[in-house]
Amino acid sequence: MLFPFRHQPFKGLYHIYILISLVIRIPLWTIAAAIPPLRPRRTWSFKRSFLIRVLKLIVHVGMKTDPFFTLVDVAKNASNADELGFVWVDGVPDELVVGEIAAAAKANAVQPVSVPGYWYGQRAVKGRYGQPAAPEEKVLLVLHGGAYVVGTGAPNGAGVPNIVNALLEHCGDTFYRAFAVDYRLSSTTPLPAENPFPAALLDALAAYRYLVVTLGFSPSNIVVEGHSAGGHLAIALARYLVALSDASLGVPGGLLLFSPTGDWAGTHDTDDRTCSLKRNYASDFIDEILKSGFVVRALTGALPADTIYQSAYLSPASLRLPQAKGLFDNFPKTCIVAGGAEQTLDAMLTLRERIEGDVGAQRVRWLMYEDATHDFLGLTWHEPERSQALRDIEQWVATVF
Repeated sequence: MLFPFRHQPFKGLYHIYILISLVIRIPLWTIAAAIPPLRPRRTWSFKRSFLIRVLKLIVHVGMKTDPFFTLVDVAKNASNADELGFVWVDGVPDELVVGEIAAAAKANAVQPVSVPGYWYGQRAVKGRYGQPAAPEEKVLLVLHGGAYVVGTGAPNGAGVPNIVNALLEHCGDTFYRAFAVDYRLSSTTPLPAENPFPAALLDALAAYRYLVVTLGFSPSNIVVEGHSAGGHLAIALARYLVALSDASLGVPGGLLLFSPTGDWAGTHDTDDRTCSLKRNYASDFIDEILKSGFVVRALTGALPADTIYQSAYLSPASLRLPQAKGLFDNFPKTCIVAGGAEQTLDAMLTLRERIEGDVGAQRVRWLMYEDATHDFLGLTWHEPERSQALRDIEQWVATVF
């Protein structure tokens, strides 16, 4: 049962139970992490083996109470706009909502709205942020993770600042600043049903349009960075921009995808114990999210249940798509960063194969780190893979422009 302890006093009692249980859990985790055969991977360090269990527990508590982690107070952030680089982004014009996306928006009663965004990096004179693009300036458009149900790109949030600041540091000769959009989060029963597909896609499109139309960035000078669900959203945004064929918006110069979730339909989950969803259960922390069905129901909303299997926007790596060839025609240069210890590795390999099949292997960079877990760029303790990945990404960025 999802979120059974979301109401008080049960929520408080459950948190007390978890705190008390740590008296037993921590010694057991310590013993397991200290003995290589008991670690999720023999090659992992004590620290990594211990912390992966902490992450699993955080996700577990969230699924029992409510998706509490990485949420921010938008009104409070707006009141600290100068400090946080906060801006409002206007919703996209109705004429940009067409085709399959327009049909889904109508079915789910989704309308374009204004959404918050945050600037990172260099500011103009007198601390001004959100300044127009300088000639040939490059920029990162950041789409945060969180399974579409939690998360934020705010500098006072969790995880995203670790990624964005590290990218600006390592790629500082290319990117002086980055813009992170807080797209609408989805929800469904037993929580209030809100913001199904394509709400997040329309918000990502609004942020991209803000960079191109409002600030004057050339589309070819934009790299869209997304991690986990944000990587999935980056793929959907690029596909929609290709389909739009709007000369004023164009297509971004590149996609930088960290642990992109490509198969919300779960079609890579087989009875074979060697599939990554089962093989890497112990070395990842997102199993409860993937298996709960909450994200799938939150995204599909009023759409037919089989849409999650058959829509390339919702599951571009689904093995049950009626047509996989041509999904990524005219796609921008793409870099996929994956961990060999991830549960969704098989789906990422399918994504890689399909993108390469449509645009050629020379336009796709595959960076896979054998002992890395999900979304490890946001985990500052995940070394040496994190530093190596940042160096490799720096080299890839140099090939984009």
